[in-house]
Amino acid sequence: MPDLPPLARFGGLIASDLRDVTSDPAALDSTGWWAVVADFEGRLVCARFGDVREDAGGAAGPARGAWRGPARDAWTSSLDRAAYTAGVRRIREHIAAGEVYQANLCRILSAPLPDPERADVDALTALLARGNPAPYAGTVRLPAHGVEVATASPELYLRRDGRTVESGPIKGTGRTADDLLEKDHAENVMIVDLVRNDMGRVCATGSVTVPALCAVEAHPGLVHLVSTVRGELRAGAGWPELLIGTFPPGSVTGAPKRSALDIIETLETAPRGPYCGGIGWVDADRGTGELAVGIRTFWIDRQTAAGPVLRFGTGAGITWGSDPDREWDETELKAARLLAVASETYETTGGATR
Repeated sequence: MPDLPPLARFGGLIASDLRDVTSDPAALDSTGWWAVVADFEGRLVCARFGDVREDAGGAAGPARGAWRGPARDAWTSSLDRAAYTAGVRRIREHIAAGEVYQANLCRILSAPLPDPERADVDALTALLARGNPAPYAGTVRLPAHGVEVATASPELYLRRDGRTVESGPIKGTGRTADDLLEKDHAENVMIVDLVRNDMGRVCATGSVTVPALCAVEAHPGLVHLVSTVRGELRAGAGWPELLIGTFPPGSVTGAPKRSALDIIETLETAPRGPYCGGIGWVDADRGTGELAVGIRTFWIDRQTAAGPVLRFGTGAGITWGSDPDREWDETELKAARLLAVASETYETTGGATR
């Protein structure tokens, strides 16, 4: 393992001088600036840093040559095309039986890292910033705690400013806006209802609103439908209640959430880890924070017998209107550009893959 100090990087800030690491979400309502990684399966890591400053001009960026990615053809999938499309058909059977309206089916891609000494996730974040810029990009690097995450997430899970909380669920993906179908809009509306319900558990009665519904947002190589759900936390509620009430994020589970989670557990063959969890920061002193849904996210697993592995997740929301092959193609579309960036085969000049 390279000798890399703990670090977090989000929104033009870089954090160093690690002071504390805890799994207690109540710490996020105490004091200090915290980096947060919540795995889909429920593991929570909150790291308080003592030195948080603006990274003016990228002066505190990673060392040159600190990343050597896997070969582009080295990636394997936890579900191959046949298994994934069979899973889509099985979810449609659950929908036909009235057990669920929608479920998110994901697969985990893995590739060995060829040079463990050149495996700095912060250097990968820098590559992603050039090849796939994203509004919630960031790094959390805590090697001693098994957390090495680089995210290029486009999706807001939770933003908090005092008592006001906001979520920005994404559902509906296409290469262009013309590719978006009625199915995509219906999928988004279903998840907005779920997020409203989740936030209603921790927000004051009548305070949850939807300021934006199914807005088209352009991101590198694709477009998404994005909605906004906002509310005011009820008296006595803080980060523990907020996470309990809304986690895992609704856009990467399904509706009803409990039924969707049961189906996911049956069909998926690998844990999601930070993928589809929550990744971001909390400033407890200011009462602010911003957690992204952990999509478009890489993480390093150094616990495998064969050596360190880079992992990445991709998936799609399945409804009755889903076509199995089209859903597989959506997972490929979401992954292609980012895998090329991580494998250093993406040419940012001109935006083409070499």
